[in-house]
Amino acid sequence: MSRVIWFDMRAREPKKAIDFHAAVFGWTFTKSNMPMDYWLIRTGDKKAPGIDGGLGRGEPVHPVVNTIGVDDLEAALDRIQLHGGKVLSPRTPLPGVGWYAAFEDPTGNQFGLEQNDPSAR
Repeated sequence: MSRVIWFDMRAREPKKAIDFHAAVFGWTFTKSNMPMDYWLIRTGDKKAPGIDGGLGRGEPVHPVVNTIGVDDLEAALDRIQLHGGKVLSPRTPLPGVGWYAAFEDPTGNQFGLEQNDPSAR
């Protein structure tokens, strides 16, 4: 069974989003070492239920994207299309993390997929 492992937000003004979520929810933000403006979000104690996420600079068309962890990204993309979903972005490396793709379910909800692979480049 695959679980939601991450959420992803976009903001035209990341500092404004960081200040808001830190003040309201107590989340902490750490600038990532990725080649784009991206902050890792810690939403609470690792021992408590919940997930962490990330914030990137961009238009919040679909403001929050939940990412589902899968063992085989290509197989998951095949199943998505077989069952009426649409691939929005193909397999893309997240250097040092793994492989990412995005899809839309048949009702228009958007999700990310991630396959763990620290050797991804």
